Amino acid sequence: MIGPVAFTTPLLLLTLFFLPILWWLLRAVPPAPILRRFPGVALLMGLKDEDSQSDKTPWWLLLLRILAVAAAIIGFAGPVLNPQEASDRDGPLLVLMDGSWASARDWPARIDRARALMEDAGREGRPVALVQLTDLPPVGDMPFQSANAWAARLDNLDPAPFAPDMAQALAWADGLEPGIQTFWFSDGLDHAGRDALLDRLQQAGPVTAFEGSRTLLALGPPRFEDGVIRLTGQRLDGAGEREVTVQGFGLDPAGIERELARGVMVFDAGETSAEMQLDLPPELRNRMNRFEIAGERSAGAVTLTDDALQRRQVGLVAGSPDQEGQELLSPLHYLRQALAPTADLLEVALPDMLLASPDVIILADVATLSPEEDSELQAWVERGGMLVRFAGPRLAGSDLARDSTHPLMPVRLREGGRTVGGAMSWGEPKALRVFDEASPFYGLPIPEDVLVTAQVLAQPDPELSERTIAALADGTPLVTRSRLGQGQVVLFHVTANAEWSSLPLSGLFVQMLERLAISTRPVDPDAADLEGVTWVPDMVLDAYGQRRDAGALPGVAGADLANAPLSATLLPGLYAGSDRRVARNVMAVEAVLTPADWPGDVPVEGLRVVETEDLTPYFLTTALVLLLLDSLAALWLSGRLTGRVRGAAIVLAALLVQPVEAQELSDDDILALLATSEITLGYVLTGDAQLDEISRAGLWGLGLTLTSRTSVEPAAPIGVDLETDELVFFPLLYWPISVDQPTPSDAAYARLNAYLRGGGMIVFDTRDADIGAFGAGTPNGRRLRELAEPLDIPPLEPIPDDHVLTRAFYLLQDFPGRHLGRDVWVEAAPPDAEQVEGMPFRNLNDGVTPVIIGGNDWAAAWATSPSGQPMFPVGRGFTGERQREIALRFGVNLVMHVLSGNYKSDQVHVPALLERLGQ
Repeated sequence: MIGPVAFTTPLLLLTLFFLPILWWLLRAVPPAPILRRFPGVALLMGLKDEDSQSDKTPWWLLLLRILAVAAAIIGFAGPVLNPQEASDRDGPLLVLMDGSWASARDWPARIDRARALMEDAGREGRPVALVQLTDLPPVGDMPFQSANAWAARLDNLDPAPFAPDMAQALAWADGLEPGIQTFWFSDGLDHAGRDALLDRLQQAGPVTAFEGSRTLLALGPPRFEDGVIRLTGQRLDGAGEREVTVQGFGLDPAGIERELARGVMVFDAGETSAEMQLDLPPELRNRMNRFEIAGERSAGAVTLTDDALQRRQVGLVAGSPDQEGQELLSPLHYLRQALAPTADLLEVALPDMLLASPDVIILADVATLSPEEDSELQAWVERGGMLVRFAGPRLAGSDLARDSTHPLMPVRLREGGRTVGGAMSWGEPKALRVFDEASPFYGLPIPEDVLVTAQVLAQPDPELSERTIAALADGTPLVTRSRLGQGQVVLFHVTANAEWSSLPLSGLFVQMLERLAISTRPVDPDAADLEGVTWVPDMVLDAYGQRRDAGALPGVAGADLANAPLSATLLPGLYAGSDRRVARNVMAVEAVLTPADWPGDVPVEGLRVVETEDLTPYFLTTALVLLLLDSLAALWLSGRLTGRVRGAAIVLAALLVQPVEAQELSDDDILALLATSEITLGYVLTGDAQLDEISRAGLWGLGLTLTSRTSVEPAAPIGVDLETDELVFFPLLYWPISVDQPTPSDAAYARLNAYLRGGGMIVFDTRDADIGAFGAGTPNGRRLRELAEPLDIPPLEPIPDDHVLTRAFYLLQDFPGRHLGRDVWVEAAPPDAEQVEGMPFRNLNDGVTPVIIGGNDWAAAWATSPSGQPMFPVGRGFTGERQREIALRFGVNLVMHVLSGNYKSDQVHVPALLERLGQ
């Protein structure tokens, strides 16, 4: 090896030492002739010899020949640039990858490095096994295969959004036999149990570690303290001062996700943690759904927000004013103490409070409302507000909800109240009964010192048991609840102060308010706070920090959500309960990044792959060129480089020195290459630049959704000119209709008809479902009839419930875009397509509907900006985002239907298919 160059047959280089001998041989001339005087030679004086010959070879020609021979010798010796050192081992090779979220920041580099190692192992004929610690094979399964088999699967590997379980990894590694060399791709973190696993691997054979050089950054959960949002960041190394940008994202008033906040977090030199704060108004703070470190691709650099950040605005109204010097007797004193740290309190007159539209209104012993207040309060609850009422002397002595149920009371009340445990009563104070599983308070521990001495009683009613969410030991209701429109009404049958019970004096009082979603939850809830509820994943994160639909992932028990480590069954994400959401982030509140410390006997290498290049072709080509130049020089020296020979030499020299220019491709060739190299969706150019851009952005957004959720990875969409472009390359054409777009020529219609007959699909979108139903005679609808009249379109029908579009990938019954309520028309089923008894779907034809006609403006709902944000609002709030999600799912079904036809209809006919095949 000479510097970065090595040779496959280095012994051949010994022939270079014979080059001086070759030089001497080339310089040798015949022996000098004997001189004899001959008078006749005088007759030759003055004559010119056409053929002359040099008495010796010129030095420059000798040098040219020596260089040609040297280049040929070096070329045949097999020169290689940046060769990889051959391993002195021939046993099995284990490529072990942590595969955690911390590996996502440089995952492509890890895959490239692993591929290079497998190529070396393949040349050496060594069996290889690749194992991710976040996706372990069963204990005892050692997946050793050929290097080529594993190399073909490398591109399908992805990191997981959680840390590896080293205990499980150690149990699997116990099955390793001696003689196995391990290449460990570490994520750089010191996971608990890593040293024990390393010891076990070293018992099997030598271990080499590979780590990336890029700094790992992570972001902890946001905290709301002292009126500001505080964020804590961490980095794996503390070398030098560094600034990072933290972005906050959430929904704007139109329901579109945007960047709502931005700040700079500064890591001081030598420090591995930093903190920043954001002072945001409540309106903006409550819209936040996540924070992330700009430019970082890992789940650890993203932190999701939940109800812990969204301080609720709570209005407090008392039936009697506070008395000076008697704060402990105030109906609102204990409510203020319980809610002030976690909620924004509002204490104004009820009419003004309704104008402010708080999240919750609490009425403490308020019995009578004016008709106007009663009506406005009912309307506020029906729109989704929560009304919480506390009993008291005023409510007990009123006629409210005596004879009939009042909308603002969950149950009817008995006249007067009930006193237990007092001087004039026979009973003892009553304790609370254990909360039922259906209660939002289920799982909360009940202190023994919480006793009730008085309460208002509910009238017996068939629905009383369903509306009771907390009761005393004797079964009488303590807290009841009922629904009113989209909101709810809750009644505590005791006072909000300590006059009737000791409940306001206990921590249980605060926990019950939290369970009712009145106050903000703690950032890091404990198991007791989450027990009793099955938490359903609403959205999860992948290892790169990208949000994914939770799909059909199972629910998680409250204790597991609080304490269990993240795993394949408990992914980081947002989990929803009955009335609240909890975020489970990669970085917990107390989590600390600790770098891995490798022992001295474990070599640590980087991820950079130095490409090995074979230099043989370059040296042999150089030798050939030098030999050709030698031939030309010999002809020139001999005087034979004349006539046709000179012309041929000039042409040869020109070919040697002039590079061959690539043939320029026509526009049609470029379109064909772009459209056929990958799956490409097309849209019809309408002449309206704004409309064409919406179509492009819509198909681009749909392509991103397909890439993230399916195995289809379409290329960037292409605009199609119906007059000049070939259509056969596109499986689907999106054609938005506008009044002013030109009518295609007869030649264009001929190509369109050929495209439809050849299996293509055109999606016509009139984009006017917000102003008229199909056939209502809208301007775009009339223009569609004019444009479609020359097309060979089969009979159409509204999408039936059993059409393959309803289940090509997602199960759908609605097909919205930016608009709702418009019928979608497809090719009508054949007349003989009848429902077979016992089969859920009809046996439809195997083709693809050539046209789909609708007006829901699908492209606008799919449209995505280069930054990945939706470009147009769809509906409002959560409902609008759900509509956008259904629109994207329809787009996925649409493309899957185009690419796979009606195969979904055949799945239910497996018995008939097997009978036809004679099986």
